[in-house]
Amino acid sequence: MAEPKALIDHFAIYVKDIKKAREFYEPLLTLLGAEVKHDFEQGYVGYERPGYANQFGFAYDPSKPVGMSHIAFKADSRELVQEFYELAVKIGGQDNGKPGIREQYAPDYYAAFIFDPDGNNVEIATRSQV
Repeated sequence: MAEPKALIDHFAIYVKDIKKAREFYEPLLTLLGAEVKHDFEQGYVGYERPGYANQFGFAYDPSKPVGMSHIAFKADSRELVQEFYELAVKIGGQDNGKPGIREQYAPDYYAAFIFDPDGNNVEIATRSQV
């Protein structure tokens, strides 16, 4: 079977505290169907959704700056955007844009934005009409 095509193979953000990052991201990524693919306890945790050719992770390196990234996760529905947003805020994320249409991107672009505990801008988005 050919590997699914993707623009990005993997993407990682740097965090101040890997345990705290995992407590924030793991429930959100589980909600999106992702599973832990790599777990190097003190340095990197990577997640992958089965059947997809890309990976998201976070890494700890005290020499690297944190809180300067923007990552957009893809949702299958507007309901999932809402659920992701509510869970993220509940587990310590800070609102950076409630769920809604973002016409500046596209007429059907529905998204929400949350700052993670390190100040990274986390987006959840869909173009689904439902």
